[in-house]
Order: sequence, then C-alpha cells, then structure tokens
Amino acid sequence: MTSISGTLVQSSGKGALNGDRSNLIPFSSRLRGGRALAQDVWSIYNVANLPADCINLGQGYMNFPPPKWVTDAADEALSSVLPNHYSHPKGRIRLRNAIKNFYEKSFNRVLDVETEILVTSGANQGQYSVFTAFLEHGDEVIMFEPFFDQYLPSVTFNGGTPVYVPLHPQTDDVTPNNNNWKIDFDELRRAITPKAKMIIINTPHNPVGKVFTRDELEKIAALAEEFNLLVMADEVYDCLVFDGKEHVRFATLPGMWDRTVTVLSAGKAFAATGWRVGWLIGPPSIIFPTLAACTRIVFCSNSPLQEAAAAGLEQATERGFFENQLKEYQGRRDILLSAFDRLGMKYSHPEGSYFVLLDISRVNFPEDYPFPESVQGRGRDFKACWFIALEIGVSSIPVSEFFCEEHCTIGENFARFAFCKDEETLRKAGERLQGLAKYLV
Repeated sequence: MTSISGTLVQSSGKGALNGDRSNLIPFSSRLRGGRALAQDVWSIYNVANLPADCINLGQGYMNFPPPKWVTDAADEALSSVLPNHYSHPKGRIRLRNAIKNFYEKSFNRVLDVETEILVTSGANQGQYSVFTAFLEHGDEVIMFEPFFDQYLPSVTFNGGTPVYVPLHPQTDDVTPNNNNWKIDFDELRRAITPKAKMIIINTPHNPVGKVFTRDELEKIAALAEEFNLLVMADEVYDCLVFDGKEHVRFATLPGMWDRTVTVLSAGKAFAATGWRVGWLIGPPSIIFPTLAACTRIVFCSNSPLQEAAAAGLEQATERGFFENQLKEYQGRRDILLSAFDRLGMKYSHPEGSYFVLLDISRVNFPEDYPFPESVQGRGRDFKACWFIALEIGVSSIPVSEFFCEEHCTIGENFARFAFCKDEETLRKAGERLQGLAKYLV
C-alpha cells in the first residue's frame, strides 16, 4: 500500500511473493466509494498544516466550554457508580424521559420512551445505524448538495448509492441570503428512480445555513409520499434558527411521522461536540430496526455524558438556556458578517446553524503561489482557502468538497466560515480578514 497525495493506493496484495510485506491483506473496495481513503479537507486544513497563529474558522467546533451546570452534571455522574457502566442500548431512561419531555411540544405528539426514542453515540452514529437498518445493496439515497460529508461514506459503506440533487445558488442580489439556494423540484423528481429508498433533509443546513421553508418541505413531503421514501430529517441545528425564522419539523407535516426519523445532537445543543451523544426520534417501525443495528455497532452510548445531557434538557427551559444561547450565536454571526460587509464581499446570509458561505470568486491569488500538492488538481476554492489561511491568517473550508465531482463547480466560488467561536476570536479574525481587500478584483 502506498500513498499518493494523501490517498491510499492498494496493490494486488501479492507483494509477499517478492518479499514486500507492506500490503498483505487487501482492504475493502467500499472505502473507495465513500471517499474514505482520499485526503479530505479536515486533514488538509488542519492546524498541523497551517501557521501556528492561524485562526481556525474552518472546523465547526467551539472554543468555549459547555454550560457549567451541564459539566457539573457530568462530574456528578462520573462520581457515581451506575453511570460508569453499560447503559441500555436504547439509552439511559433518564435521558429518554428528558428527550420526551423536551421535544413533545415541538413534535405535537406524545412520545413513547420505549419505542420512539433512541440514544446514539453522536448524531452521526445514529444516522449510520439507520442506513444499516434500511439499505439494501443498490438502494438509492437522495442527497441535497452541498451535503454534510459524513453522509456519503455512511451511505456507501451500507451498500447504498448516493443520488445528488444540488441546491442552486442565486447570488446576483447585492446581499444574497440562504434562501437564494434553490431546489429545482423538476430536477428532484427526475432524480427519484424505482431504486430510491431514502431522502436526507438537513435543516438548518450545513454548510449553507439555509432554513428550509414550509413550502419547500411540503413539496418534498409530497414526493416522499408519492414514491414511498424513508425520510432522514437531520435537524441537529434546530436550536440555532435566527431572525425569527420558522424551523419546521419535517415529521410534523401531514403523513410524515410514519416515514421520518429525526436526528438530533447534544453536542450542537450544549457546545459539547466531543461528548458524542445524540438521539433519534421516530415511529416504532423505524426505531426498532435501527435499535437492532445500533446495538450491534456500539451496543450502548457514553453513560455518564448521557446523564449530563439529560440534566441539560431537564433544566434548559427553566434557565432560558436556548433563548440566551441563540442571542449569543446571533451576536457572533453578526460580528463575522460585519467583517465581510466592510470588505464589500458577498455571502449567503445564514438563517440557521453556525456557518456562513463567503463568495470568494473575487479573491485573486498568484497562479505561481507555492500551493501544496494536496490542493493541486482540486477546485479553485481549495487554493483560495489555502491562500487566505497563509496570507491572511484565517482558515476556512472549500465548499466544493461537499459536492459530487459532476457538480463541484457550483461550490468553487464559496468558502465556509464557522462562527461557533468566542467574540474576541471572531473580532480578531474579522480584523485580519480586512487584509483581503488588496487581493480583491
């Protein structure tokens, strides 16, 4: 096995006959289909590859802690006996009860903690378990682009075939917003074949920051009903919807509860992305097979941090936590957007999540700039993001990474910046970004 530009290349596996024992056992071909072997943006734009003082607005992790009353609950759980041992594969009953009590109002229904809630090792593992439970080899999964990059390997590892439907940016407006990323519903209908099994809807959307409108979701619901699709509603950013916009839970639309699994995350809710605690809410017909898969993948999730997540949900309403957190994130967002405004650069105004897409089509970098091999042959946005990181000292993520090869040019004009950072860091990044002015055309 050798490495070319960070991508593993597999030989025939017969090297031992010639004394080469570096690649005795061939790995599975499924790793290729999911881009698992390719050098991804997270390794290219990693702090190890960038200047030590580069401000990381590329990766979506916080540089501030969870609320103290939540970490205190984690400490208490760690100091007890039972939370340090196996939990039920469904999740700890305290957390399932907290999920029930917190979410029943927004789902407009009574939730059964035994059959309609499943705690998982992060939202990502919950999604993976759904794919394991429902995909047969060759089943097609509709994915809107740009897509969260983990969807692709999770689908292909489980025998599924991704079918890509791009959101189309309309960026002619002076101040475009994320609703300018449009679904072509004729294109979506054409993408649904007799092999289609699932569709993934991510709202609020990573990386666009789009909050899908009720009208858009109702049109998708009609297609899901017509073609009998399982719907994965990835709503992990449900607590971060700005400007009074409406977050519509897909499962609450007429007829959609029976075919929808909703994915949620303690990491996004409580600034604890390393805890890897998430949960699924859906009908027994979806939760039961997913539980069977989840039990064989991880058996159970992190016990003490389930207790902490439960405490978070139990106390959030009384403390006004999510209302206050939303105001804080909106303030962080506005600090970053004001920096882009001062530059006169266009961006997609985020109505949800903690990401903003900056239009980098005007950034002019020298063609002979010493770019590393890892960005050669990739979209123009890979070079622009590398140039900005080294010359300006602020890192971001190239958006073409979140498209298939056929559609990647749609993303080449954009870089994703994360504003899940403290205000001081965002202000410092905003001042550094003013240095881009001399490179704009």
